[in-house]
Amino acid sequence: MKKTIIVSDKFDVEGVARLKAQENLEVLYDGGYKREDLIPLLANAHGLIIRSATKVDAELLSHAKQLQLVIRAGVGVDNIDILEASRRGIIVMNAPGGNTVSTAEQALALLFALARKTPQANQSMHAGKWEKSKFKGVELTGKTLGVVGLGRIGKEVVKRARGLRMRVLGFDPFIPAENLAHLEIEIKDKDTILSEADFITVHTPLTDTTRDLVNLDNLSRLKDGVRLINCARGGIYNEEALAQGLESGKLGGVALDVFTNEPVPADFPLLKYENCIMTPHLGASTDDAEFAVAMESVDELIEYFESGVARNALNFPTVDPDSMDFLEPYFSGGQRVGKLLAHICGGDVTNIRIDYCGEISQFMVQPVTTSILCGALTLSLGDQVNVVNAPVFARDRKIEVSENKVDEAR
Repeated sequence: MKKTIIVSDKFDVEGVARLKAQENLEVLYDGGYKREDLIPLLANAHGLIIRSATKVDAELLSHAKQLQLVIRAGVGVDNIDILEASRRGIIVMNAPGGNTVSTAEQALALLFALARKTPQANQSMHAGKWEKSKFKGVELTGKTLGVVGLGRIGKEVVKRARGLRMRVLGFDPFIPAENLAHLEIEIKDKDTILSEADFITVHTPLTDTTRDLVNLDNLSRLKDGVRLINCARGGIYNEEALAQGLESGKLGGVALDVFTNEPVPADFPLLKYENCIMTPHLGASTDDAEFAVAMESVDELIEYFESGVARNALNFPTVDPDSMDFLEPYFSGGQRVGKLLAHICGGDVTNIRIDYCGEISQFMVQPVTTSILCGALTLSLGDQVNVVNAPVFARDRKIEVSENKVDEAR
């Protein structure tokens, strides 16, 4: 039976053509569905590919009884309720590689724009003025750039900044410092970057850890005249603090491609500052990036429905091909063990301890643990539980799960 796939937002035509060429897929695409038109189509959909326009919330998912997979063609998944998708057993993936270079280049473009005041000078020229002395800038060579977030995009920014002969300070709240030595930059803590950098660019997701990285409380600790760049997520810099910093002159300039609310309202306070450069979320808006994320998303979907591999899954453990051959028998075996455990306990499972002994202890065992959980919950939840939502159900039921690895086989 063919799987029904909906591409709900505007999408690269070659990506759509590649999907339609698959004999096992029926593809629905009209250039971008309105929400009210999308909802009735979801009843029979097995896969959904979105960009930023479609909001996949609990209400939308309630209409998608057969949905197995949601793919975000891009990195950010702010428009997907991942927890609700997990509860419903729906895998959520993104396509993180395709827009890496375009976003890094946008950050560099804003870096140059801040340094040389190019947008303001252009606007002045279009107004018929010649204000050469007004737009004196600074060189980037020898200046200190702080890069917060050293994932794919942050690393690309670092490479280019080193080519400009800038001093680069790096910090990542999620990656241990010892794993960043290969970048050949100075790894510092957040406070050092805030106090020493002439320019700061952020490349992290928006989390409780990264929200309000610059705020009203720490604004005074920043270097006088520092210039801030954000091509990641609105809210990493507190926008009220940015306005205060620009008003007081503490900040030498701000360049934003992302905002807490998009599009920005007409009364957005930063609109009045000439040294605040703004672009309408253009980080991934290149022909190259749109093609790349489309193809990456399509390849992920085809691979999932052909072989069950969930590449770049955000709510499901991904197993590399080299490990799959060894671990696969443990998946079905784990479910049987979990079912047996539930029967022994009469369905009342409160605590599961799993000892992984011998060769399996050398592998990432989370998928096996999830399979055991799935089996243990089947007695009480029936076919509504699967390997995607089993951890969520376990947390809801306060089932404690622990893993113990032992090198020697027992």
